[in-house]
Amino acid sequence: MALFFDAEWFDARLAERGLSRAEMAAAAGLNATDLALAFKDQRELSAGEVAAFAELLGVEAAEVAARAGLSTPVPGPGCVEARIAALERRVAALEAEVARLRGA
Repeated sequence: MALFFDAEWFDARLAERGLSRAEMAAAAGLNATDLALAFKDQRELSAGEVAAFAELLGVEAAEVAARAGLSTPVPGPGCVEARIAALERRVAALEAEVARLRGA
């Protein structure tokens, strides 16, 4: 369980970038329910999710972890697997968005 998830901070960062919670969830490979649980302090973020959110929000992973109330899952510089997984999730989300826009 997270110690304290600063939902207001996350929402403000998303707003600054013109992004939604749905886009945040997609960037980390989460569904809306899992993200909502994190925002309500009922689910901790993994190191990969921390990395994905940090990249999406343009902040350091340590800042995301601190704002999520986490004391440990901050990916280190050698966390290549987590970075690759986050990039793969982002590419999949972008491909899905392109496909949706082409169908519109």
